[in-house]
Amino acid sequence: MSTIDWIVLLGTLLFIVVYGVWKTRGSKNLESYLKGDNDAKWWGIGISIMATQASAITFLSTPGQAYTDGMRFVQFYFGLPIAMIILSVTFIPIFYKLKVFTAYEFLEQRFDLKTRSLAAILFLVQRGLAAGITIYAPAIILSTLLGWNLGLTNVFIGMLVIVYTVSGGTKAVTQTQKQQMAVMMGGMILAGIMVISMLPEHIGFGDALHVAGKMGKLNVVNFEFDLNDRYNIWSGMTAALFLFMSYFGTDQSQVQRYLSGKSIRESRLGLVMNGLLKVPMQFIILFIGVMVFVFYQYNQPPIFFNTVEKEKVVQSEYAGDLKELEASYAVLFTEKQAELDGLVQAVNDEDEAAVEAHQEKALALQEEMNGLREETKALVKQVEPDAETNDKDYIFMTYVMDFLPVGMIGLLFAVMFSAAMSSTASELNALASTTTIDLYKRSFRKNADEQHYLKSSRWFTLLWGVLAIVFATTASLFENLIQAVNYLGSIFYGTILGIFVVAFYVKKIKGNAVFIAAILAELSVIAIDLLNRYELAPDWLQMGYLWYNVVGCLLVVVFGYVIQSVLKVK
Repeated sequence: MSTIDWIVLLGTLLFIVVYGVWKTRGSKNLESYLKGDNDAKWWGIGISIMATQASAITFLSTPGQAYTDGMRFVQFYFGLPIAMIILSVTFIPIFYKLKVFTAYEFLEQRFDLKTRSLAAILFLVQRGLAAGITIYAPAIILSTLLGWNLGLTNVFIGMLVIVYTVSGGTKAVTQTQKQQMAVMMGGMILAGIMVISMLPEHIGFGDALHVAGKMGKLNVVNFEFDLNDRYNIWSGMTAALFLFMSYFGTDQSQVQRYLSGKSIRESRLGLVMNGLLKVPMQFIILFIGVMVFVFYQYNQPPIFFNTVEKEKVVQSEYAGDLKELEASYAVLFTEKQAELDGLVQAVNDEDEAAVEAHQEKALALQEEMNGLREETKALVKQVEPDAETNDKDYIFMTYVMDFLPVGMIGLLFAVMFSAAMSSTASELNALASTTTIDLYKRSFRKNADEQHYLKSSRWFTLLWGVLAIVFATTASLFENLIQAVNYLGSIFYGTILGIFVVAFYVKKIKGNAVFIAAILAELSVIAIDLLNRYELAPDWLQMGYLWYNVVGCLLVVVFGYVIQSVLKVK
């Protein structure tokens, strides 16, 4: 990167940290530190909720997801507006009425201490691991692109977040997320405008849409029902609905965002704002990925986007094999480009027969190119057996570094770091709140003064920050970073949501029954996941991980009802 890019990157990050510390200095009590004095307005809550969910994984992985798989990932968010309405009507009024610091306090009043503690511990395990991924995911990509040491990059991101989160608590998180969200969306929209403007002169915006559509990238809605398909309208409106209900209704990293609202009305409006804007936001980010795909139909893409791993092959005995693959790749690219030019011309001439002929040939050539990419990945594995060959997460930032002008590169890197900081700050803040209120204050140190708990919250924030950094330095890549977080959440969220569903809607089930049911449900979800992962599950049990949210929730309700009614547990 150029000097200007470094100034833009570091200047943006330092401004956010200094602003967060200065704006929220002097939190004097627990109410201020954990709930931000309950003075957040609806638009601030909405931005904070969106920024918490929109981690660096969103901006790194989503364009690459669209590049390889098209727009269908947007269906994952179709259930979000419905979830926001349900939570606004049911969860928020009860949380406000009870004046809770965390979502799990309610569970003790409804059931007992052990159920509250179980839910809190499940959250701490899931969110503690996720906080590590939130740091690690961008760190491994950004360290590769910038040539930084991975461990130092993890520490750099983690320490930036720890500084202002320990200092200002919830209010610092909310205040800094406004600036971070502006940087994130502003930078992405500029990148989208740039990629469209950099298409060849003979390819207009309409032509780009035709190319994307004919190459199968504008697959926004799929009505085919398939439990193994992670992204179709049915999984988005059901399985993902359960995930969002649990994430926004029972995950303290989100609950804490709207518990800081001035009133029930402000919190409800914040949730609804998130429900209305999140789908268009995700659509825009995916669409930018599709436009990057179109751009690379006229500018030859790398045969493998992770340049560090590819360079290892260049330096190995397989360098000649790689050179042959790249030469074949270039020939196929030229042929495909000619077919796409013919396709665009046929579309403009309204010649359907020619359109279908060019489309068929272009798709066939794309398949051949994908085959060469797979062969290249095999070479990478030959040289480095432990290497990660899924390069989706490198696609967007490779485009940024290779083609965007000076200044824009620094801004887009600032987008990724800001996104990592915003999500991690919310997670550390929530982990500290839950540890302090649900475990430490409730079960270990019950009668200390408020200043003691305020200091404890700061220390727990620091502790979770250090643990997240440690986990980040030992983590490994999943198939795709954005899927890693959703997968990890799906393992635990269904069970946690099931506990809350019973608490709100099934008055017959008592504390002991729901406690046992939750343990059985969580063990069942883990068993189902292991069977699916090792391809041992029978046909009726095969499913995508998003359905774990539904299964976990329903099992808690069913097990709880059976244990309460049949076994008559007190």
